[in-house]
Amino acid sequence: MNKARHTDLARNLAEGIAGGRFPVGSLLPTEFELCDRYGASRYTVRKALDELQELGLISRRKNVGTRVEASRPTPGFTQSIATVDELAQFGATHVRLVRDVQEIVADLALAKELGCPGGTRWLRISSQRMDGGKKSRPIGWTDVYIDASYTDVPALVRESPQELISSLIERHYGRRIACIQQEVNAMSLPRELAEPMMAEAGSPALKIVRRYLDSSDVPFEISVSVHPADRFTFSMQMNRSRE
Repeated sequence: MNKARHTDLARNLAEGIAGGRFPVGSLLPTEFELCDRYGASRYTVRKALDELQELGLISRRKNVGTRVEASRPTPGFTQSIATVDELAQFGATHVRLVRDVQEIVADLALAKELGCPGGTRWLRISSQRMDGGKKSRPIGWTDVYIDASYTDVPALVRESPQELISSLIERHYGRRIACIQQEVNAMSLPRELAEPMMAEAGSPALKIVRRYLDSSDVPFEISVSVHPADRFTFSMQMNRSRE
């Protein structure tokens, strides 16, 4: 498969999983092995793996590999997100730099933004996302609000800067994500973020609020990310479920 597009590669791998070539519980070949096997670029391989992960077919863990989780896609609509610099691989290629950790009580303004009752206690983890280069501009700023009882999560976050906080919570507390609600809004970059984002205050920006709900529809994590407009592109693809 020379210069395979990621959709073609994803389809080929999905067929291999469904047919038993890659059994549930086994590890897929590494990214470099897939590049060599299919004559594809690393970008193409990563995008293909993104599609499989969004379908619930695989999971990826640092120092473990890509594990086959299911032989058939999870029913429902799927969503893909990408930025200028492969934001689909955001966790793996964009380093999280934790800047502040505080236990806070949501005032009315914050409660409205988060969609929670006023007075709710949260542990807020504030961080920058970098593209890996020390002199590069930050991709964005994220305030993650988690259950205040998860006091050991900040240490885990610092130990695993490439892993999503929601994944850490799932693994260490067993509180699984049943639904993610997402809102995307245009905004002007706040003055307090101008310096850490190396951007001009008031310049165009994009704000993404994600609420991670458990099976009881209770949010255990809410993230508010702000991205300068020239460093982030939001895209979504919806596929009809196959029953």
